[in-house]
Amino acid sequence: MIHTYAVTGMTCNGCKASVEKHLNALPNIINASVNLEKEEVTVEMSQHVSIETLKKTLPEKFSISEKQKENVFKSTIVEEHKSELQQLKPLFIIFSYITAASILMHYKNWDWSSFMLDFMGLFYIVFSFFKILDLKGFPESFKMYDPLAKSIPLYAKVYPFLELALGILFLMRIQIPMALIITIVILGITTVGVTKTLLDKKAIQCACLGTALKLPMTKATFIENTIMIIMAIIMLIKTYI
Repeated sequence: MIHTYAVTGMTCNGCKASVEKHLNALPNIINASVNLEKEEVTVEMSQHVSIETLKKTLPEKFSISEKQKENVFKSTIVEEHKSELQQLKPLFIIFSYITAASILMHYKNWDWSSFMLDFMGLFYIVFSFFKILDLKGFPESFKMYDPLAKSIPLYAKVYPFLELALGILFLMRIQIPMALIITIVILGITTVGVTKTLLDKKAIQCACLGTALKLPMTKATFIENTIMIIMAIIMLIKTYI
């Protein structure tokens, strides 16, 4: 017999693996498979397992409940009609705010170099804020596509604070050449991972805004990183030429 349940509390592929691991460890469970985007788990049983038993086996951060047919139908319709642009709406809004703020800071005495430095500084500050909101969940999501984070788990844990430090350096105009080089390196590594994920057509959550906002990995992530890298290269060239 096969049953589908709603699961809340999952923020990344690490959470997905945890739910599947705990459910598959139960007697009479043949296979438990999680759909992270739909926030549900499909459980194949040899004998019926009560919902109370399923609840007890999962860690406290997860909640499992019966999936109502009416809700499944409605959520499926909504999901099918939800376009990629709609899913990325929070990212576009934040990006627009950062751009507008950077322009307003210099519109009276326009200077492209100052604009780019402030843009990069605000970018790091804002994006680090969302990552720091969930310091436990972010590393697991980040390790799903960043090559360095996969190899060195500690890097994923300190990454939000690295972004925060870079943001301060850019806004305060401290050690700009070093900050530019670090930007090119870390975003270059991440972009390699993002590119591989997109080419492999893997459906995973983007950790660019942490786990508070559930954003899918799309070309927008690649473009966002590329813009930052191009700005950093331009500023580095201007610094030494």
